[in-house]
Amino acid sequence: MLTLAWPFLLLLLPLPLIFRNKQQKQPQGGHLLLPGASLPGQVAITEKSRQTRKRYWLVWCLLVLACARPLWVGEAIELPSKGRDLMLSVDLSGSMQIEDMVIDGKVVDRFTLIQHVISDFIERRKGDRIGLILFADHAYLQSPLTQDRRSVAQYLKEAQIGLVGKQTAIGEAIALGVKRFDKVEQSNRVLILLTDGSNNAGAITPEQASQIAAQRGITIYTIGVGADVMERRTLFGKERVNPSMDLDESQLQEIAKVTGGQYFRARNTEELEQIYQVIDTLEPVSRDQLSYRPQSELFYWPLALALLASIINALTNITAFRASFSAKSHFVKGGR
Repeated sequence: MLTLAWPFLLLLLPLPLIFRNKQQKQPQGGHLLLPGASLPGQVAITEKSRQTRKRYWLVWCLLVLACARPLWVGEAIELPSKGRDLMLSVDLSGSMQIEDMVIDGKVVDRFTLIQHVISDFIERRKGDRIGLILFADHAYLQSPLTQDRRSVAQYLKEAQIGLVGKQTAIGEAIALGVKRFDKVEQSNRVLILLTDGSNNAGAITPEQASQIAAQRGITIYTIGVGADVMERRTLFGKERVNPSMDLDESQLQEIAKVTGGQYFRARNTEELEQIYQVIDTLEPVSRDQLSYRPQSELFYWPLALALLASIINALTNITAFRASFSAKSHFVKGGR
């Protein structure tokens, strides 16, 4: 369907007529008009002037039409009406910078692995609403629930370790997620918590927060990040250590159990990606049916025609001027 975005601009069409009428009312002096006397080719020039004015009108109308933004509106397309509400809660404490993870054969820190895997996870959640919480000393809402997956992924990409402290407030992260879900009605409320430590900060304990979450019908999936074994160099050579000794797996397992979720142990990329299978099995919740009509801009067509008409008009005026100049020169020579 063809329509105009700003049809009120068509009111500008008669504007040249207003200025033309004003100019015609002004007395024009300095010309001596002799009845029956005219230069050769004057009648032809007058006819060409009329054609020129018509072309000017055509250019003006095309420009006004382009300014009114003609649009081609397609058929209505229905948006996905089913989805999930997922809140990602990501640990930014100092221990997330431990380099005990591997991506494509390259050793990276834990947070880099999370950014790599979770960004892909976010991109695959078409039809879902996703929010982002970052926590360390305290929990902060980085993004509310939204279908704008690209923005959420960008917020996660821009986050930095130590941005909100160095400790781990797991209880506050859960409580903030619960608070955000309170504003959502009739949804699959899912909180995905990623951490590599144990709760050592915040005003509320994970046990208290998870009990509240269970009462509100929120399912929590906890993910413990970190390798079991890492080699490091010492004065006496290499030794094998457990970089995840601060990870409180029993606490994370209890949080998931109380809320009807599941605990995951992410020692590498493959284990972290197991969460895809769990989220895909969640029953989506019906939402209000949304639709939109794709629009295509067409303003460049009248704009291109106006440019073409202007070029033709300019070439015609140059030709008419040369013809008039030649006629005047011939008349002057003949008079002598």
